[in-house]
Amino acid sequence: MAWLVLVVSGGLEAVWATALSRSEGFSRLAPSLVFLVAVVASMLGLGYAMRSLPIGTAYAVWVGIGAALTVVIAMASGEEPVSVVRILLLLGLVGCVIGLKLAH
Repeated sequence: MAWLVLVVSGGLEAVWATALSRSEGFSRLAPSLVFLVAVVASMLGLGYAMRSLPIGTAYAVWVGIGAALTVVIAMASGEEPVSVVRILLLLGLVGCVIGLKLAH
């Protein structure tokens, strides 16, 4: 159960990071509210997962999932360029997250 919560929390990290960017310094209400809800839920999930998973593994997986999804969202929305090298590096990051799960 901790792994499932951790993966969802990592996804929520991408949501709050994207919302933070779109809030324009908290001057836009809707993205600011999405940021607030997602950051609280993400942190609660990370905290829950850390009760049974090692801190280093949990944090690395959470950050890795959040970072990878944030870049994918930015590339899909046209905010960041898409290239073969970037995609390969993201796949490497996802592979490392999977490796941490398998090594646990």
